[in-house]
Amino acid sequence: MIHKHLSILGIRGIPAAHGGFETFAEQLALYLVARDWQVTVYCQEQGSGAIYETEWQGIRRVHLPVSGEGAFSTILFDWKSTRHATKHASQVLTLGYNTAVFGLLYRLAGISNVINMDGIEWRREKWGPLERTWLYLNEWAGAKLGNRLVADHPQIALHLQQKVSAEKITMIPYGADEVTEADVSLLASYGLTPGGYAIVIARPEPENSILPIVRAFSQRQRGCRLVVLGRYSDEVPYHCEVREAAGPEVDFVGAIYDARTVQALRFHSCLYLHGHTVGGTNPSLVEAMGAGNPILAHDNHYNRWVAGEGQSYFSDEADCERKLTALLDDAATLQRMSEAVRQRHRAHFTWEQVLQQYEQLLLGVS
Repeated sequence: MIHKHLSILGIRGIPAAHGGFETFAEQLALYLVARDWQVTVYCQEQGSGAIYETEWQGIRRVHLPVSGEGAFSTILFDWKSTRHATKHASQVLTLGYNTAVFGLLYRLAGISNVINMDGIEWRREKWGPLERTWLYLNEWAGAKLGNRLVADHPQIALHLQQKVSAEKITMIPYGADEVTEADVSLLASYGLTPGGYAIVIARPEPENSILPIVRAFSQRQRGCRLVVLGRYSDEVPYHCEVREAAGPEVDFVGAIYDARTVQALRFHSCLYLHGHTVGGTNPSLVEAMGAGNPILAHDNHYNRWVAGEGQSYFSDEADCERKLTALLDDAATLQRMSEAVRQRHRAHFTWEQVLQQYEQLLLGVS
């Protein structure tokens, strides 16, 4: 009889409140528990004190208090949770490779460790030399120390093949629910009407092309809003530059963490703009596909594989402006794009498909 035990590490915890990996961990843990797995999720708590446990919807949660905030506290949490899992786990799923060097403990203890290798983190513009070096070394460590590697995009799989054999790598993308309706009343507080705005949901970083998108949209009067989600600070020069470039039809609505509100804003938009230039299968893009959003994305091999050939892509600011102008005046094309993106989501990116693939992988290396 197969003993179906799994410990999930590398996230802040569940229920999800911090982003794509937390959402995935919640989905996977609930799916596996419903299929008679025993699942443990390690959760980071701020403060000090002893480790304690709780249960949430049949999932065992191990809470590790860690003092402080920022990168160092996250590394400390990963170290403590790895040490704990080494003593108590039989199989581990690590989400991300930022502290993959700690996986040496699993190797020494004979514990199977499947690692989702995320995107190519060390290439992101926001990191300085020290952070880039740390991430580069941990990518190498994760590739060597993991028993199996998960790539969420074919290009990430090819990247990893420069370090390990293809047989060690399994390509499984990110998933999202299909959304066929959303509470329109949630738009009222933002002064929005269904179909009367385009939307951007991304961290305000240069690699996500927020500035060229805002500039492109602001070059002329659109008769349409651009809603930009994310936390913008007066203390960050790039954030200030983005806001200064915005015309009167651009609305910065802040970082919104209420899932129903984000879902409604996404579902009722006429166009989803996606400027990511680095990474694999981006959760926000897949969620837009699940909502049936027509997509105008930065033209690169990551986005083209995910969204498919039925969508529109821009190469630079000028091209983005041209594509925006054409699309916002063409309801028929937007409708065709919406239908195409729903078909691609159903074919490749539903949670059911993604979670089944993870379970089969975990059973194969348990």
